[in-house]
Amino acid sequence: MPDDRLSDSLLQVRLLDTADAAVYREVRLSALRSDPLAFLTTADEFAARSLDSVADRLTPSDTATSFGAFLDGHLVGLLTLAREKPAIFAHRVNVFGVSVLSSARGRGCGDALMRAALTQAMTWAGVTSLHLAVMDTQHAARRLYERHGFTVWGTQPDAVRRDGQVLSEHWMWRALQP
Repeated sequence: MPDDRLSDSLLQVRLLDTADAAVYREVRLSALRSDPLAFLTTADEFAARSLDSVADRLTPSDTATSFGAFLDGHLVGLLTLAREKPAIFAHRVNVFGVSVLSSARGRGCGDALMRAALTQAMTWAGVTSLHLAVMDTQHAARRLYERHGFTVWGTQPDAVRRDGQVLSEHWMWRALQP
């Protein structure tokens, strides 16, 4: 999906698959290392996963898929959608693992990933809402989600303790209109 606002770079968003495992792993590790407070998974935990297990998670299915944002052919952003599996929750899709490398921020990657996610979620029959959580330290991410129609429905205080910091987590959702 090219973004007309970018005159000096070609931005594309596409579904990732097992062939993208090595580059996905590299970009995800970079995100976890550069902004550890944004994620529940630590860089060390993710680094311990085998490339095969990373590839398995990138296999698109009817309940989970991952997108990559590419600038000039280089993977710079990630987003995963996962539909709840129990029948009573199958109307809900979770957005997680959203990240854009610091060198690519401010260039429309996050917006393009969110548009792709919304479009994909609308293709899944019966889906009525999207859900995500964002740490209270992630102001730019929260603004991104709000631009795409997400609103905070609750905040969990003392949600995460990492590196001597106590973090709250904002829970956000948005209705999905076909």
